[in-house]
Amino acid sequence: MKPFRTLSLFTATLLLGSASSLADIVEDVKSAASKLADAANYSWTATTEIEGGQWTPAPVKGKAIKGGAAVITSERDGTTTTAVLQGTKGVASTDEGWKTAEELRAAAGGGGGGNRGGMRAGALLRNPLPAASLTKLIEKSKDLKAGEAGVIAGELSDEGAKEFALMGRGGRTGGQTPSEPKNAKGSVQFWLKEGQVQKIRLKVSATMTVNGEDRDMVRTTTWEIRDVGTTTVEVPAEAKKHLGS
Repeated sequence: MKPFRTLSLFTATLLLGSASSLADIVEDVKSAASKLADAANYSWTATTEIEGGQWTPAPVKGKAIKGGAAVITSERDGTTTTAVLQGTKGVASTDEGWKTAEELRAAAGGGGGGNRGGMRAGALLRNPLPAASLTKLIEKSKDLKAGEAGVIAGELSDEGAKEFALMGRGGRTGGQTPSEPKNAKGSVQFWLKEGQVQKIRLKVSATMTVNGEDRDMVRTTTWEIRDVGTTTVEVPAEAKKHLGS
């Protein structure tokens, strides 16, 4: 009985150690998320790649102040679109001036933005801030494991994969909502250094129904965080006026 008892104790110790290690990893990521959310300010760049897609979204650059405004920009074909988010309000630049999401939908007859410039403006207004995305990704993650160079990786829950497969997809023409993704799967990576998050990478695959056709989609979004505590944000005067601030 002694060898069996020794083996049982050894196994129990390993299991206890693994559970403790997993808890520590989760707490490390949660702590990094809290630090980013509580930071006075920060900047970021978000890039997205879509496998098999007909086009590649332009990189998005942003600056945010805690309790204040976030300014997000995206440049394509020599034209820069800017969005300003403040609390639950938001406006974006168009050829016709600054517009809220509601004004963009109204201009498109209830759709998602009308012309190409309006669609870009609408997409920026739906762009999630890194701090909010990081917190939600942790909530929807499972089986987090620590890898090399401070990288922590895991899988998304089924619910999380479906939710992030719809990320950035707004209402369609006629006010229709996007269809629910099928076969959604997702994975996430967090790069930490000295308790601070430096980079987040989300990869989601799903079958999406577009115009009555099922299409397989694989999207990878990477956020790179920088200038935490040293970022300054300048809100365009016209945007402030349209926000009523």
